[in-house]
Amino acid sequence: MESYSDKQLIKGNYAIAEAAVKAGCECYFGYPITPQTEIGEYLSQRMYDLKRGYVCAESELAAINMVIGAVSTGAKAMTSSSSCAVALMQEGLSYACADELPVVLVNVMRAGPGLGYIYPAQGDYYQAVYGGGNGDYKITVLAPSTVQECIDLTYRAFYLAQKWRNPTMILADGLLGQMMEPASYGEYPYPEIDNSSWALTGAKNREGRAIYSCARDEDKQNEHIRHLFRKYELIAKEDTDWEEFNTEDADIILIAFGSMTRNIKAAMKVLRAQGLKVGAFRPITLSPFPTNRLNQLADNVDRFITVEMNMGQMVNDVKLAVNGKAEVDLINRPVGQWLSVEEIVEGVKQIISKGVQYASI
Repeated sequence: MESYSDKQLIKGNYAIAEAAVKAGCECYFGYPITPQTEIGEYLSQRMYDLKRGYVCAESELAAINMVIGAVSTGAKAMTSSSSCAVALMQEGLSYACADELPVVLVNVMRAGPGLGYIYPAQGDYYQAVYGGGNGDYKITVLAPSTVQECIDLTYRAFYLAQKWRNPTMILADGLLGQMMEPASYGEYPYPEIDNSSWALTGAKNREGRAIYSCARDEDKQNEHIRHLFRKYELIAKEDTDWEEFNTEDADIILIAFGSMTRNIKAAMKVLRAQGLKVGAFRPITLSPFPTNRLNQLADNVDRFITVEMNMGQMVNDVKLAVNGKAEVDLINRPVGQWLSVEEIVEGVKQIISKGVQYASI
């Protein structure tokens, strides 16, 4: 039996793809776009060997709707894409939320807006957390920061999607998708979820059933949406996840998600060695966001500084969470160039010394 001590050098995209296989993914539908193309490329052979479903769809619109069709039968299914192409899937995600279907979607972010380029970026935070589809809905969003977490959070994405019957997104970026690190797969660690009460498997010895995204009665539609939001509250209560470092005595807390977390941890150590009481905080679930924990930390912290590869997106959720209890500042660069440890350290000092809310890097 494979154990977590058996590490191998794995690229992030391949880690996600193989983890999906081990999580029991029965169908993959996707369309190639860098920097996530290796996910579909890897699965084109792997799924064939396992006699599972694989389709290189004619478009991203087709891919997301193929996934919707597959998961409605109770199958575990996934698609993957990047940024501007995920934008094309937003209508499908709205339908999947309304239909309560366990879609798994991987977004390996690239630069934007528009077509953008293959530079790594974090500009899809709003797209992932708030969505671009119509109506009131929320998806679950998980943000890995290492190749090992590409594996672990892919497992978790399949579990949460099935547990809550809600689309779940893995939000990585071009840097994480392309880098290689030692990691191990282990066994899929979650229980299988019984979907026999709702899956469309053919009405054999039972009454027929159907899945609708909209009730043709406003009272029923109102109750359905309220039901969805009661479910979202339960997800927030039971499955919000984060990690924090040296927050017990911190005057300043650095906050980042995904790959940028790696550098705020290192910057925290440098700043502590220089006598500043700095901690670090990373939301693992971007949706639901760890609002309550940040609000608790704000009781004893003077300043939060978010570090993002965008023009400032998560920073607004941090401000809402802190709710005026402390200053909230931003160190950022929109695309391509990872903010180095030295730049983050300099940005923190600039904010402290000049009293600015934005460090120009």
